[in-house]
Amino acid sequence: MENYTVVLDYFKALKEPVNAGKVSEETGVDRKEVDKIMKKLKDEEVIVSPKRCYWEFKK
Repeated sequence: MENYTVVLDYFKALKEPVNAGKVSEETGVDRKEVDKIMKKLKDEEVIVSPKRCYWEFKK
C-alpha cells in the first residue's frame, strides 16, 4: 500500500499529464507496480486521461 500512496501523491502534485514511464522514473516505483496502481486508480476514477497514454489527477 506504500507504493499506492507514493503514486497517488505524485499525481496530486502534478501540473501536467504524464505517462506511466514518467511516473515510474519520478517516484522510483517499479514500472509493473506503477501499471497495477494506475489501473486501480483508473478503476476508482481518481485519475483521468486527457489524451492517449497520459494521465492526471481528476479535478
